[in-house]
Amino acid sequence: MIIVLQRVKQAWVEVEGRTTGRIGPGVCLLVGVEKGDTREDAEFLARKTTELRIFPDNEGKMNLSLAEAGGEVLAVSQFTLAGSTRKGRRPSFDGAEEPTLAAELFDHLVALVREKGFRVETGVFQAMMDVHLTNEGPVTFILESRKTRERAGVLSR
Repeated sequence: MIIVLQRVKQAWVEVEGRTTGRIGPGVCLLVGVEKGDTREDAEFLARKTTELRIFPDNEGKMNLSLAEAGGEVLAVSQFTLAGSTRKGRRPSFDGAEEPTLAAELFDHLVALVREKGFRVETGVFQAMMDVHLTNEGPVTFILESRKTRERAGVLSR
C-alpha cells in the first residue's frame, strides 16, 4: 500500500461538481493499493499516518502528531500510485490491486483512522475526482507499507 501524505491547511474533493469530502487543517492521503496488500498493510499505515510527527510545535519544529495538532483527514483512493513507468511511455497498472479488494482495503484504512477518533472525509472510489488542497509547508511524504515493514524486519517475503 502506498500513501502520498500531504500536510494541508484545507482540502476537499469533488465528483461531478459535488463536494464529497472537505477538511480543515490536517492531512490529505492519496492511497494506492497494490497487488498483495493485506489488512496488515492498512493497519500499519493507519498507525503511521496518525502518529507521524509532522506538525509544528510552539518552536516551529515538526514534533506533533495529527492527534496532537487536532487535524482532520481527507482520504482519496488513487490507483495510479501502483502504476509503473519503468518501461515505455505508457504507465502499466499491472501492480494495482483489483477494484473489489482495493476498495475493501481502502475502506479498512479509513475505518481504522476513524476508530482512532479522527474525522475522516473521502472521495468516491473509482470515480473521476477533482482534489483541491492547500499544501502547508509544503510538507509531503511517501509512505510504503511493505517496503517499510520489510526494512524493519516485520514482513518477510
